[in-house]
Amino acid sequence: MTDIARATKQRRRPRGIAAGLLFALATLAGLVVLAGAFVFITGPRWPAAAIAPDAPSVPITVGGVLFNVPPAAIRVTMQRAPGTHERLDLAFLWPSLSPPGPAAKPVVSDEPPPIDRMFVTIMPQASALSPPERMKTIYPRYLADTQYDGPDGLKVISFRDGTPYQGEDLFFDPTQAGFLVRCNRPGAAGTPGMCLSERRIGGADVTVRFPSEWLPDWRNVAAGIEKLIASLKPAAG
Repeated sequence: MTDIARATKQRRRPRGIAAGLLFALATLAGLVVLAGAFVFITGPRWPAAAIAPDAPSVPITVGGVLFNVPPAAIRVTMQRAPGTHERLDLAFLWPSLSPPGPAAKPVVSDEPPPIDRMFVTIMPQASALSPPERMKTIYPRYLADTQYDGPDGLKVISFRDGTPYQGEDLFFDPTQAGFLVRCNRPGAAGTPGMCLSERRIGGADVTVRFPSEWLPDWRNVAAGIEKLIASLKPAAG
């Protein structure tokens, strides 16, 4: 082989290596672009932006159940978006059952202000027992043996001391099974007693809380609870 041929062969070899390197880099760049596109399409999404409180009702699913919720009633800003949530915390003014106004602020006072709203918590069902089943199978284990008269025809049975429900009372309508609430007693420093009304809708547990001082008006409270839940879940479920 002549000297010119050798020189030509030596000059061509780096070009082949450079071409291979460029091809590898181009292939790698293509894979990076494809990976980026895959992450963009299937990767994590930022949570949807919260909706303004004065917006119309939005569809929110909890425990596989669809609810129509006015954003102004949602107490936690992060929950104020359509979609699926693990928990929903709501408040409604009493007796209008309307959501609090966006500019509503607590009144500054030396005394605890009266509670003027119902609180609603919606969560996926926490146990296999529904509220009526729990009342029949769990509560009797902890209730006292005697009952006494409550406000406006209600009956009251206290939970025994030393039980998980110590300091609470069960208020119920003895003429029908439509009204039954568990209430804790008022505490020190003017802490109000609160009552819980529980029910299950499909796979969601709905808990309504209201002050025990409303019990003398329990018939209107019971009707208000039914109306409120119907507005959140118009279709039976």
